Amino acid sequence: MKRFLVAVLTGSAMIACGDDASGPSGDTGPYELVNAFPALTFSRPTDIQTAGNGTNRLFVTEQTGRILVFANRPDVASSSVFLDITPDVLYQTNSELGLLGLAFHPQYETNGYFFVYYTVDNPRRDRLSRFNVSGDPGVADRNSEKILLEFADDYANHNGGGMCFDADGYLYLGIGDEGGAGDPDNNAQDRSRPFGKILRIDVNQNVNQPPYHGIPAGNPYAGNASGYREDIWAYGFRNPWRISFDAPTGLLIAGDVGQRTWEEIDFVEKGVNYGWDCREGKSDYNEAENGSSPLCTGGGPFKQPVHVYGHNEGSSITGGYVYRGVSQPALRGRYIFGDFISGHIWALNVGSQTAALLTDSGRFISTFGVAEDGELIVGAYFGDGSPTGLYHLREK
Repeated sequence: MKRFLVAVLTGSAMIACGDDASGPSGDTGPYELVNAFPALTFSRPTDIQTAGNGTNRLFVTEQTGRILVFANRPDVASSSVFLDITPDVLYQTNSELGLLGLAFHPQYETNGYFFVYYTVDNPRRDRLSRFNVSGDPGVADRNSEKILLEFADDYANHNGGGMCFDADGYLYLGIGDEGGAGDPDNNAQDRSRPFGKILRIDVNQNVNQPPYHGIPAGNPYAGNASGYREDIWAYGFRNPWRISFDAPTGLLIAGDVGQRTWEEIDFVEKGVNYGWDCREGKSDYNEAENGSSPLCTGGGPFKQPVHVYGHNEGSSITGGYVYRGVSQPALRGRYIFGDFISGHIWALNVGSQTAALLTDSGRFISTFGVAEDGELIVGAYFGDGSPTGLYHLREK
C-alpha cells in the first residue's frame, strides 16, 4: 500500500495521497494563503459546503465524523457541531477512511435534506446517506438517516466521496476504484460495479421509501440489458478527489488521483470512459504490479484528460472549483486546484488548458469550498495533522 506509506512518513491523515513525494516546501508564487477565520481551527477537513439558503454559513466535514457550522465572517468567534456521526464512522489515523463528502439539497431551505458520504465497518463499506435538519437550523436530526447507497469495500483507500448537484437537480457522486495499487480487482472499467465511477442519481424519487432515490431517465445506461449499473454517469477513474460544477459553463470537473506518474483533471461527460486502468494521465498504463485490466483489450475510446502534471510537481491532486468571486479578479474563470502532498495550488485556464502556479503553500491541501458570495476557501492540514484553519487565496 504505497499511498499509506506517504501518510505515515508525513504524519498526516491521508485522504488521497500519492507516491514519491517530499511534502510541502514553503510559500512561493504570486499568491499566499491567509487564515480566513483566525479564531477557528479544524481537524482534518475533508469538505466545505454551504446550505445555499442565504444564511451565509459554512459547513465543514472533519474526517473523524463531525460536521461543524459557523457564520462566514472573519471575526466569527466559534463554530458549533451540526452533526456528529463519529460512532458510526470508520476512521483510522493515516488512512483514507472517514467522513468524506457533504452536499445540500437544492431545496434545502424548504425540505431540510442534506447528504453525507462516509465509511462504516463490520463489514467495511462505503455509504451515502440522507439526513434532515432538526427544528434548530444549527443542528441536524441525528436519527433521521436514510441510506441511499452502500457498497462493500475490500480496501481502505480510494473511496472518493465528492458530491455536487447540477442545475438538473440530480446528485453526482465520485467513487474511487475501491483501492489497492493498479486497480487489482479491475473495477474502474467494469460497468457492473460502482467503483471508479461518477454516479448520477435522482434524490427526488422514492423520497419516503427505500431506496430513497431513483435513476434519471437520461443516464447513459438507464434501462440497459447488459448488466451495467444504471446510476453510472461516467467511468474509468482512479480516485476522483473532489468534483464540482461550474454553473455558467455547465462543466463538471474532476481531479483524479494518479498512480506512480501522472495526476489529471477531467471534464466529465455523459457515458464517457476516462481510461483508468488502461491509461494513467495521457499514457498507457501497464505496470508489472497489478497491470491494466483485461477489459482494456478492445476497450475505449478513452477520453484524454484536459490537464496532467507529473510527480515532480505533486503526487495527489485535490480538485477544486472555477473561481467566480470578486476579490481576486485575475483568477476569475480559472479552475483552482491543488496537490495534497506538495502543497502547490494552481489556476487552470479552462480554455487553453494550461496551469499557472499560484503558491507553494507549505500545507497539505485536502479540499476546497465556495462561500455563498462566490469566494474560494481552501482546507488544509499541517504536516503533523494538528488542527489548522481554513484559508483564502490572496495576491501578495
